Amino acid sequence: MRVILLGPPGAGKGTQAHRLVERHGIPQLSTGDMLREAVAKGTDVGRRAQAVMDAGQLVSDEIVIGIVADRIDQDDARKGFILDGFPRTVAQARALDDMLDERKLAIDAVLEFRVDEQKLVERIEKRARETAEAGLPVRKDDTPEVFHRRLREFRQATAAVSPYYRERGLLREIDGMAPVDHVTDEIETLLTTQVSA
Repeated sequence: MRVILLGPPGAGKGTQAHRLVERHGIPQLSTGDMLREAVAKGTDVGRRAQAVMDAGQLVSDEIVIGIVADRIDQDDARKGFILDGFPRTVAQARALDDMLDERKLAIDAVLEFRVDEQKLVERIEKRARETAEAGLPVRKDDTPEVFHRRLREFRQATAAVSPYYRERGLLREIDGMAPVDHVTDEIETLLTTQVSA
């Protein structure tokens, strides 16, 4: 089972990805984690990424796809994987398709978490407030300024990925504002239908 989770920051993708990992025994692939691991291991693509980052530049789509390719070739991803937060652009989605085609693999489902952005902002602000009141450090991503910026970035780039997958018949919408357990059940129902189809 190869699944992509799409949706704005704070929509619950991470929570549901962890549940999918536990239920299906497939890894959650985070491009940030994979990038750090490739750099730490000194792989060919990791060294290229390090050189780009050392120069203060953004890592190219080619390098990111190379990192994803290296990761899905590992044994634990043979049964499938969950991509959370990638692809972020249509160019990355096309590159991912090409890379998977070379391996005679394909994405089984793309789950888009639909949310009410205003309620999402309120949810994140509440989480930040409760964290601070508990005397714990507030995640940088949970500060209102950073969160609003991340939402803008999502709308500008990542939101264009949904129509790409909709045209291919892979996109399924999830109510990201529903209770967590309800979202989990909805995902399992969709995946059972999609993957067995």
